[in-house]
Amino acid sequence: MFGPVLAIFVKPISDELGWSRAAIGLGFTIGTFTGSTLSALVGPVMDRRGARRFMILGGIVVATCMVGIIFMQEEWHFWILLGLGRGAALAGLTFGSSVATANWFVRKRGRASSVAAMGMRLGQVVLPLLINLIVALSSWRHAFGVMAAIVLSALIPTALYVRRRPEDLGLLPDGAASPPEVPSSPTAVQAATEAADTLEVHWSLREAMRTRALWLLVVVTGGTFFVNGGVNLHAIAYFQDQGLPAAQAVTITTIFASTTVGAAFLWGYLCDRIHVRYACMACSACYLLAMFIIVPAETYPAAAAFGVMFGLASGGWTTVERLLVPNYFGRRSVGAIRGFVEMVSGFFSSTSAVVAGLVRDLTGSYVPVFLVYAGIATIVIVALLLAVPPRKKTAAVLEAAPA
Repeated sequence: MFGPVLAIFVKPISDELGWSRAAIGLGFTIGTFTGSTLSALVGPVMDRRGARRFMILGGIVVATCMVGIIFMQEEWHFWILLGLGRGAALAGLTFGSSVATANWFVRKRGRASSVAAMGMRLGQVVLPLLINLIVALSSWRHAFGVMAAIVLSALIPTALYVRRRPEDLGLLPDGAASPPEVPSSPTAVQAATEAADTLEVHWSLREAMRTRALWLLVVVTGGTFFVNGGVNLHAIAYFQDQGLPAAQAVTITTIFASTTVGAAFLWGYLCDRIHVRYACMACSACYLLAMFIIVPAETYPAAAAFGVMFGLASGGWTTVERLLVPNYFGRRSVGAIRGFVEMVSGFFSSTSAVVAGLVRDLTGSYVPVFLVYAGIATIVIVALLLAVPPRKKTAAVLEAAPA
């Protein structure tokens, strides 16, 4: 349900069903908008009750929609199924896992988030190769069936183990406390909660909305998702339009995704030592360079160079995006605040895929879109320069990360 994997299907679906790139991109857009809206709704509930039930439900919806895509014939079938499936993946799975990770770690949050991000990126290394093989031997419809089976057998059982916060078990974040004799007793839970509250400042959504930093983070999140979503979905089709064989174009996804795996961990390790906004600025600079590489790319080495640079950017963003809200505003309302950020920014970022497809259909080229993406990456860098972390004047806490 994410761009690097769905990108493999753009040309096969378009060739078989005769759909335009804009029509396919619209399904991606509907899913992004749905996920952003649902994140705002489920975020406050995740803060109170944890993410487990939403992750399980999200997995069921994703698998069901994948099965439905196998039998689709009309464009509106795709829009509904991909819209629901991608929305559930964003709001239930990715959002849920990031909220859970933010609550279980403070000082080691960067490394923990990078491990979670590496899982998603490893899937984007393996699945395109598997999908391309299935499409070559059978069809893209069978490939969706295989992915549905993977979700049901691997993702949903894993989600059963998710818990809300370590304090609920009488523990502290980062493994800082050994289990007491009765871990879940009311006394142990209360003591752990009081101790954990000293680790960082906690902001409510209402308090965060009064800060300039939150609205700048909306610009950062919306702008980066706009760039990331459009390139993820259309890059493979762009290289095929440039004359690269399908097998070579698919390997660009593998290069990109392989780079993101190592990059995610390195960025997370870095974020435990510097403030997340500096790491995010570096990611945005990588996005900017990637756009300058892809525009003139007509050979496989140039396409591979783009894959490496875009992988560095996306690997970093996959990690730092999970850290922006908790490192700015604490853990207690991370679901509510991050849900609000994604809802507002989603109004803009959700249009990227369909706009890119529409521009290509009208002009025959993706180049104008990539140039716009370069400008947006520049705006994101400026917004991060201005997004100084807010401080509560009355708070006296141990800093969780360098300022």
